[in-house]
This record gives sequence, structure tokens and C-alpha cells, in this order.
Amino acid sequence: PGADEDRVGKPFMGRSGQLLDRMMAAIGLDRTNAYVGNVVPWRPPGNRNPTPQEIATCKPFIERQIALADPDILVCLGGVATQALAATKDGILKSRGRWFPYRTDKREIRLLATLHPAYLLRQPLQKRLAWRDFRALRAALDEGSR
Repeated sequence: PGADEDRVGKPFMGRSGQLLDRMMAAIGLDRTNAYVGNVVPWRPPGNRNPTPQEIATCKPFIERQIALADPDILVCLGGVATQALAATKDGILKSRGRWFPYRTDKREIRLLATLHPAYLLRQPLQKRLAWRDFRALRAALDEGSR
């Protein structure tokens, strides 16, 4: 989480959250029909990436949140979430657009890796890649509702 998220206590509330909301709206989703969470629920000092120890400490909590939400598809925004939940060591530029299996306590679901909205704000030309991923997400959701 960034400073806005830390202050408000909810994920994706700042500029990156506004971009995420627009990205979701473009494929017919919003926060009433999608659950948004963080692997680590606090902002690490200096806004650095969380350490492996911080991720390991928090991972059971996000895994439980995912199990309770019981989604059909899990979308990881950025490298930290993707590495933590998809069990890959690949960076996000190599992982994005790929589907991974994710096992909950009930079943296996599909996990899609994509770029973090904060990265897209810094690198706007990469939005085309995220748009491809979100179109693939929409197609997968449509396929699952048949």
C-alpha cells in the first residue's frame, strides 16, 4: 500500500486505485463485484517492496481472504503479488499475461498476472499490455459464465 492506502486503511485508494477502477470499469467490473486486497496490508518503511519475511508473515492472511472470497479468477497486480501467490520467481514483465494455477482450500482457480497500476502511472506506454491482460480476463469471465 501507498500513503493514501495506509491513511485510509483500504487497498488501492490513491491515484493507482483510480486507475484500477477505470481499468475494471472498462471490462464491466467494479469494487462491488470484485474483491481487492493486498499481500501485505501496510506500507513498508520508505515505500520499499515488502521483504520475504513480511510476505511470509502476511501470506496466510491473504490466502484466507482469497479462500473466503472464493473467486473464479484471481488477478495479481504487480510482481510482489504475483511472486507471492503464483509461486514464480519471474519478474512481472515476464509473468504478465500468463495464467497460473492457484490452489485454495476448496479448489484450484486460475490466477492472471498483470502490471500494477502504480507502474502504469510511471510507464504509461505499458498500459497497452495491461489492456491485453484485462481483455483476457473479461474473456475468461465470459467463458466461465456460460
